[in-house]
Amino acid sequence: MADRSAIEWTEATWNPVTGCSKVSPGCAHCYAETFAERWRGVPGHPYEQGFDLRLWPERLEQPLHWRRPRMIFVNSMSDLFHEHIPAEFVAEVFDVMVRAEHHTFQILTKRHERLVELAPDLPWPENVWMGVSIENRRFVCRADFVREVPAAVRFISAEPLLGPLEELDLDGIDWLIAGGESGPRHRPIREEWLLDLRDRCRAEDVSFFFKQWGGARPKAGGRLLHGRTWDEMPRREERQPAPA
Repeated sequence: MADRSAIEWTEATWNPVTGCSKVSPGCAHCYAETFAERWRGVPGHPYEQGFDLRLWPERLEQPLHWRRPRMIFVNSMSDLFHEHIPAEFVAEVFDVMVRAEHHTFQILTKRHERLVELAPDLPWPENVWMGVSIENRRFVCRADFVREVPAAVRFISAEPLLGPLEELDLDGIDWLIAGGESGPRHRPIREEWLLDLRDRCRAEDVSFFFKQWGGARPKAGGRLLHGRTWDEMPRREERQPAPA
């Protein structure tokens, strides 16, 4: 059975790797780290090692056993392009995604340089979407890197959005997710930052998804922006169930 997800823009998660390390301000209050560290030292728990990086070869073929087509967020508890994940293991993950053609896989990274380094040696089937996280203007260059990747859908996650992204170039981008930070130490988000992104997405025919305002709890601030929800998704072809 797939790991169902509470993340609004996906349906399930698949974690052939867990654990990560911080690379930019968006990582400061990482929800995955907070969750994993709760279990550090608990014998037999999947997060007995806390948020230390761990490969799970035994999980690689999980999506092949999920017959119903679904949207799958790859490594919600890690970053597939982390510098300590062997390139050979990344290739194995991609091999499974090629074989599990009835699913749509969403990959998100902050390691834009390693993404571009490995991309030429990876297959890019139609069912693999590739995204980068951009939390403030300092990291808008990540969009330039994902543009170099021959993915069917390229997307940006501006969550947690920590500042305006006036210099973000949306050329070649199919989808933008925006949202505020949640948790007891959440940093504020401003409506004008979101409206600027929404308006530019509408002008440039980029699908716009507003995930949340954030707050002390993930859903504390709700999801309405100017009185409505924004749940746009990039177009995708209908996929058939896997053979029985």
